[in-house]
Amino acid sequence: MEQRLNIQEVEPAAYRAMFGLEKYLQDTQLTKTHKELIKIRASQINGCAFCINIHTRDALKNGETAQRIFLLNAWRETDLFTEEERVILALTEEITLIHQTGLSGRIYEKAEKIFDKNYLSQIIMAIVTINAWNRIAVSTQMELEN
Repeated sequence: MEQRLNIQEVEPAAYRAMFGLEKYLQDTQLTKTHKELIKIRASQINGCAFCINIHTRDALKNGETAQRIFLLNAWRETDLFTEEERVILALTEEITLIHQTGLSGRIYEKAEKIFDKNYLSQIIMAIVTINAWNRIAVSTQMELEN
């Protein structure tokens, strides 16, 4: 696949803004596990090989199991994920696919019962951020890192 323009080189201010979101996310209460589940699942939905590659590696380094990563796209069919993780994955899917049905009241209400407003806000921002990265990587055909 041919890589297209490199936005980081052409528009470095845009990348600094994206890295600002990443800095914000580093300073949140979100657990590493929650962050990586969000990043991997959104990237799977968006077909972003670049991000799947990076975030599955990061998840493994942070102690995630290969089995949970392999089964992430079928999370509803397993008992490998906690109730918190299941709600985060549902939020990730609905926000990533926002054009289909929006964020349903059912999932939002479940999230409100489990997470405080700050944590829920941080989850939403993590989902928004990885979706932006996915769109950058897919539209510019970023090459996989070895």
